[in-house]
Amino acid sequence: MVTSYPPGPVLATPAAIGRTVEEVYAVLAALDRPCFVLEHAGGIGATNDETAARRSGGRVLAVAPAMPAHRLGAADFLRDHGVRYPYMAGAMANGIASERLVVAMAKAGFLASFGAAGVVPDKIDAALAAIRRAAPGLPFACNLIHSPNELELERAIVELSLRHGVTCVEASAFLELTPQIVRYRLAGLSRDPAGGVRIAHRVLAKLSRTEIAELFLAPAPDTLVRPLVSAGLVSAEQAELARFVPMADDITVEADSGGHTDRRPLAVLLPEIISLRDRAVRERGYRRPVRVGAAGGLGTPSSVFAAFAMGAAYVVTGSVNQPCVESGQSVGAKRLLGAAEGTDCAMAPSSDMFEMGVEVQVLRRGTMFASKAKRLFELYQAYGGIEDLPPGERAWVQDKVLRRPFADVWRDTVEYFEERDPEQIRRADGNPKRKMALIFRWYLGLSSFWCIGANPERVTDYQIWCGPAAGAFNTWVRGTHLEAVENRSVVDVAANLMTGAAFAGRVAQLRFAGVKLPAACSTYRPVPLATAGGRS
Repeated sequence: MVTSYPPGPVLATPAAIGRTVEEVYAVLAALDRPCFVLEHAGGIGATNDETAARRSGGRVLAVAPAMPAHRLGAADFLRDHGVRYPYMAGAMANGIASERLVVAMAKAGFLASFGAAGVVPDKIDAALAAIRRAAPGLPFACNLIHSPNELELERAIVELSLRHGVTCVEASAFLELTPQIVRYRLAGLSRDPAGGVRIAHRVLAKLSRTEIAELFLAPAPDTLVRPLVSAGLVSAEQAELARFVPMADDITVEADSGGHTDRRPLAVLLPEIISLRDRAVRERGYRRPVRVGAAGGLGTPSSVFAAFAMGAAYVVTGSVNQPCVESGQSVGAKRLLGAAEGTDCAMAPSSDMFEMGVEVQVLRRGTMFASKAKRLFELYQAYGGIEDLPPGERAWVQDKVLRRPFADVWRDTVEYFEERDPEQIRRADGNPKRKMALIFRWYLGLSSFWCIGANPERVTDYQIWCGPAAGAFNTWVRGTHLEAVENRSVVDVAANLMTGAAFAGRVAQLRFAGVKLPAACSTYRPVPLATAGGRS
């Protein structure tokens, strides 16, 4: 269970009856109390005190109930995950969602996912151990990313999660179910005293396609379960219990986000997946319906509230967390992110799914990575191998992109995969096009590490995953304590977004009741966290 709660933003004490813009704002911001809007001889006023409202002699125009931030989503999300708020800091690969970030969120009552994608197993092992030591007994998740070209990494993450007793994984970028994710899910099943199914391993599946949602809304397929039983990785009883539970407890609908994304609009995708979930519940009779959350484009209180208003059980943020002090990103990249605008993003080929043409969304301002990566993919499509490249293209790739001879890059690539996944090299033997892909992936893969490591010679090659939420957040916090990235803590960002979302919900309730409020008192402004307590 959560042992400490996030300190809430410091808000002004509301007046008995607020009449000025600032006084009305303070009344609206007292989210743990109801809000009464009054019409009286002096104009419009607001109060949180029902007795004061009755005695004022004014006419009550509208009443908004208490709206604390933790009530915005699904109560069972809080209960099942042992957190205080229906808010999650999603995984950012290569350890950008660092152990420090995860621990800070866990101690504050939020769920966060360690960014295990792209991290070698030894470092994942150390990170999970560090989180366990720093936040004993507190909930957190580990990212389990589908790696069709690196199945050993997927297997290693599951092994380490089981070894460290990780009770939740954030499954992302899955194109199909794999033995690894099924094993993790089933290994946590047991029969409860009432004869039902106890689920010890929770799965949050992040996706943007209905066909993938259907896989996680269904029980584990027998074709994957039977081999796991034969191998002794799950028991016969766990295989039987698997027939009664879906593959996921939660599905995060990922809209226009940073990194892997289909850039689909949340307003279309979220209701679509919720409808699909409802049909699965009707047809399969689940006792515990799968929750559906929202991610992508959530960089302001209004966007967070909009997700909850559309039915999201919880929200997941990513791009807004990357510039925070606890993230594993470099200071230089954080400053670039802190200056980003909503239009400063571009799509570029991904390293892990390069041959399939899968793209990731990255920051365009301050780096040339996106344009270089796109050109590499065009060359991959057009030619059968490095030797087939025209002389001018060969020179450009070696001199402007790799900055090293092809032979040196290939030698490094072989050394890398011999330790990590030797099958990659065997598949390239006698296959010039496959070899070219791995050489190009050397650049795509290292570009994010050059960024994280603040390599001064590779600034123009930085790959910084980023969605438009980063620019929206920067606009919202301009002129406040959160404008400078050096002041952004991941808990501060989370608390202000959630408090602001609840505030936006209160303003919406009053607006729907016919109350028109001035913009100056109806737009939430981020404020520093209190040292203790708070109104959020």
